[in-house]
Amino acid sequence: MLIAGFATGALQANCYVLALDEGAECVIVDPGEGALAYVKELVSDCSLRPVAAVLTHGHLDHAASLGAVCAEWAIPGYIHAADEYMLDDPMASLSPELRAMMAGQLMPNMRPADLRHLHPGADLCVAGLTLHVDHTPGHTGGGVVFRFDADVEAERPEVLLTGDTLFQGSIGRTDLPGGSMDELLLSLKTKLLTRPDDAMVLPGHGPSSTIGAERAENPFLANLA
Repeated sequence: MLIAGFATGALQANCYVLALDEGAECVIVDPGEGALAYVKELVSDCSLRPVAAVLTHGHLDHAASLGAVCAEWAIPGYIHAADEYMLDDPMASLSPELRAMMAGQLMPNMRPADLRHLHPGADLCVAGLTLHVDHTPGHTGGGVVFRFDADVEAERPEVLLTGDTLFQGSIGRTDLPGGSMDELLLSLKTKLLTRPDDAMVLPGHGPSSTIGAERAENPFLANLA
């Protein structure tokens, strides 16, 4: 399995490109600010064929290039219905301080021509991959984690794309519109701490980790296990 990740934009949000191998179809996860150029270079270098773009949540730093990426390859974009409003009004999901800071800035067109909803508990099968979609509200009302089963033959553990729900050593903020600390802690306890210790965590910001490392070292999870 090919997993490529790179940080983009002022907030250095992680965008991921996933495929079975080079020369195959691929899915793009969280194409944030300025992501299109990076994705185009990777697609060219690895002879990939994008077939879908998916969002862990609707915040601007993770979705700014969704419209552009989907238009570039005429592919659908996927988001949880509860976060769809952010594509049309990205300022609505920001804090008053961030709204003031960004006042007057031109917002990108984030809504793709073909927008589809993610359905938690159901699988999304794209690019020959099966993405399990787990609803993890807390950072936003429509936050999700994408989960890939372990591949025993390839000696690859389970993979979790956690967005802004779980980071190395931290968790997502809940002080933005739609955030809830109670919901976030419940999501962490029931959807992430139930995963195997060797499960790979690919977060929305910062370096990768494992569930075992976060269970042992993340101070925000200390009372949840």
